[in-house]
Amino acid sequence: MGKFAVKKTSNEGYAFTIVANNGEVVGVSQTYKSRDAMNNGIESVRKNANVEIEDQTLENVVEKPCPKWEIYFDKAREYRFRLKASNGEIILAASEGYTTRASAKNGIESIQNNIDSEIVEEE
Repeated sequence: MGKFAVKKTSNEGYAFTIVANNGEVVGVSQTYKSRDAMNNGIESVRKNANVEIEDQTLENVVEKPCPKWEIYFDKAREYRFRLKASNGEIILAASEGYTTRASAKNGIESIQNNIDSEIVEEE
C-alpha cells in the first residue's frame, strides 16, 4: 500500500504527497499554515477521492458539481488532474503532466486505491 507523506515546508507550513506502492509521487497538496489544517486536507482527500471526473480536455465538457476530479491541459498541453472539494478549493493536484488521458486517469485511480494508506512523517 502507498502512503501519505507529510512534511514541514521551508516556510514553516505543512504539506503532503500521496505516494503509490511503487514509490512514485502521484498527488501533491497545497501548503497549509498548520498541522491541523493539513490533516483536514488529508481527510478531505479521503472523503472526496471517489467522486466523478469532469474531463475538460473533451470538446463537449459536461460540467460536474464539486466535489469533483478535473482533467485538464496544462500550458505544455499535457494532461493533469486536480481534486476539488465541495467549496471548489483544490485539495490535491497531479505531481506531473501526463502524455495521455489514460495515464492521467490511472493517476486518479492510484490515489483512489491509496486513500486508506498510513500517514508517514518525512524529513
